[in-house]
Amino acid sequence: MDIQKERYFDINNTLMKKILLLILTLNTFLLINAQTAEEVITKVRAKLDKVNDYEAKGKMKTNVIFIKAPVANVKVYYKKPNKLRINNESGISFIPRGSVNINLSNIFVNTAGFDMIDIGKENKTNLRIIKLLPKDENSEMVLSTLYIDEAGSLIKKAKTTTKENGTYELEMSYGKYAEYGLADKVIFTFNTKDYKLPKGITFDYDDGSKKEQSPDKLKDKKGKVEISYSSYIINKGVSDAVFK
Repeated sequence: MDIQKERYFDINNTLMKKILLLILTLNTFLLINAQTAEEVITKVRAKLDKVNDYEAKGKMKTNVIFIKAPVANVKVYYKKPNKLRINNESGISFIPRGSVNINLSNIFVNTAGFDMIDIGKENKTNLRIIKLLPKDENSEMVLSTLYIDEAGSLIKKAKTTTKENGTYELEMSYGKYAEYGLADKVIFTFNTKDYKLPKGITFDYDDGSKKEQSPDKLKDKKGKVEISYSSYIINKGVSDAVFK
């Protein structure tokens, strides 16, 4: 009986040692392979830097309380470092100025101008959260929070606070153009109360119940613009004349 007990304890001790060794090895592996915020951002930027220019086709859906706009076919043009133009066949194009970041690469025009704060990973999605704070106090951007898929080096969500146009969010989903960091679908969300309409521009107000609403009643309303891309022509050259 004593011999059986000794064998039992020996087997269990050996098993425990193997389990502990496995845990230590795994922890060491994770620590060694953990990326710093700078490394994560560098890989994301490297992917976006593959794109010098593009011409994309897609459909744009505008969901803003004071604009009646149908789903429209659009062409989107981009050229480094930060040129962006959206041509809408319907003639109605409501894209807040801050949405130039819809191409994402605009955020990384000069990462040396930002301090990076590593927040860690989001529990539900396991996305890496990194905040960018501009060093230049005169920067239009106050803060940008990026939610990054580390494995794919893809920004899945970006939340940016600006001085002039409040806070807006971008959500991206990816498909066949993921290797270039280009999304199949972009959802742009912003607060209508923070957006300043250009001078001389007016729209019919429509909240589904009354044809006209006072701008003061638009507070705390969300505006949303969705672009679903069907195709991209990448790095084939885009004339500067397109952006004039």
